Amino acid sequence: MAKTSSSADQLITYILKGIEEVKGKDVNILDLRELDNTVCDYFVICNGTSNTQVNAIVNSIQKTVSREIKDKPWHVEGTDNAEWVLIDYVNVVVHVFQKSIREYYDIEGLWGDAKMTAVPMS
Repeated sequence: MAKTSSSADQLITYILKGIEEVKGKDVNILDLRELDNTVCDYFVICNGTSNTQVNAIVNSIQKTVSREIKDKPWHVEGTDNAEWVLIDYVNVVVHVFQKSIREYYDIEGLWGDAKMTAVPMS
């Protein structure tokens, strides 16, 4: 992984662990630090196969991060329909999509100048 601040690094590690525990798919990390006018340093993007799985991923991320480093998101939105849930940890923002919604919004394409790292999940 790229050199990050240790707190962001640690946070991303536990976010990825939370995603992996409930089999989130197609995980990418976008490093936004080199870009102007960004709202955070990193995006972590993944998708689930249904609204049930999307909510399971979101819950797993929050539980894992809370348990491991006692951090809570500043803001969470989208859990009502669970097509696109955003978890805002201030310097790291997690986007959990249903696959079709992710393809439609193409966050990676919109942030094409960001350094992207694909994360293999077992």
